[in-house]
Amino acid sequence: MEITPLIWIITIAVTIAFFVYEFFAHVRTPHEPTIAESARWSIFYISLALLFGVGIGMFSGWTFGGEYFAGYLTEKALSIDNLFVFLIVMTGFAVPKIYQQKVLMIGIVIALILRGIFIAVGATLIENFSWIFYLFGALLLVLAYRQAFSNHESNPANGRFMTFVRRHLPVSDEYNGDKLTVVKNGKRFVTPMLLTIIAIGFIDLVFAVDSIPAIYGLTDQAYIVFTANAFALMGLRQLYFLIGGLLERLVYLAQGLAVILGFIGVKLVLHALHVNELPFINGGQGVEWAPEIPIWFSLLFIGLTIAVATAASLIKTRRAPGAVTDSAPTDTTPTITQKEHS
Repeated sequence: MEITPLIWIITIAVTIAFFVYEFFAHVRTPHEPTIAESARWSIFYISLALLFGVGIGMFSGWTFGGEYFAGYLTEKALSIDNLFVFLIVMTGFAVPKIYQQKVLMIGIVIALILRGIFIAVGATLIENFSWIFYLFGALLLVLAYRQAFSNHESNPANGRFMTFVRRHLPVSDEYNGDKLTVVKNGKRFVTPMLLTIIAIGFIDLVFAVDSIPAIYGLTDQAYIVFTANAFALMGLRQLYFLIGGLLERLVYLAQGLAVILGFIGVKLVLHALHVNELPFINGGQGVEWAPEIPIWFSLLFIGLTIAVATAASLIKTRRAPGAVTDSAPTDTTPTITQKEHS
């Protein structure tokens, strides 16, 4: 797949333009998006992502098109899992709904920047060190195990990292609109708004650790990795408000993602064996019996896993409606408690 510097420049410029437009058109003026508004923009961004994948298939071949769609599905599923943690953070910091858009927007931009850095580093490592596939595969298998048994019950707002931040920054107990800092009695304090953004930025960094190795297990094309991530993050803000209540019903999403990460981890290890250059494994030669899993099978497996996890979650929560909340996240008061502050 030949991607010229000009194509890279145009792609990055268009991506930035979309986020700039999002900020000035939707986020700059604080408001809570309606369901209709969220639905329209979610459909627009998902349709745009699908059209882009068709374009890759038509102009670069359907092998690359399949890699893009597999990567996009994986990144979108991981991004929805991110939303659940964002919801916990928003609740923990009692972010008023009219300001949640701004927090999400900044968090998504941070996520894209961090993933861009990880993508560049990953591309360099893959190009120069084939053994990195062993490391990526092992990492994904560990992350798959952790994902399978995660319950999202811990609140990142009260984690060790945020405790460290509060200890070193003077924090105001109350929000001051959507301002990040406020001056009181001649002294500048950071508001809970800034703390929320710091927390989400830290979470973005953690999630990038499993996101980038996962998609590099599906394609070695940095351009596909970047565009799949960019499209997965576009529209994520609107999706948060559209499926806010549904998030709590996706009780098997973590297990579904664990299966996907585990599958990609195995795929990476098999690929590492196939292109092996480590002298202490098969004398530095590739292992012929190690199969290369075709992209069509990866795409089918990922799609079916997401579908089964979603269907099973909705069936389970329909049978036990008291176990989850079916409505969107309720509004929160614009203050944080002293317990959270300390």
